[in-house]
Amino acid sequence: MPRMRRKGDLPSKTCAACGRPFTWRRKWAKDWEAVRYCSERCRRARGKGGGPSPRRKSPVS
Repeated sequence: MPRMRRKGDLPSKTCAACGRPFTWRRKWAKDWEAVRYCSERCRRARGKGGGPSPRRKSPVS
């Protein structure tokens, strides 16, 4: 069985949306070169200006 790696030894990148660093995850092993965003939230916000998300309108009673 392979030895465990420390998190500091894993490769890291900077998120294209928020600019924060993020480290390699096992689920990204097959396409690490194509990963650009740290989370699903950043991936969805990629085309927006980075501002707050719009609020949903409440139904009028």
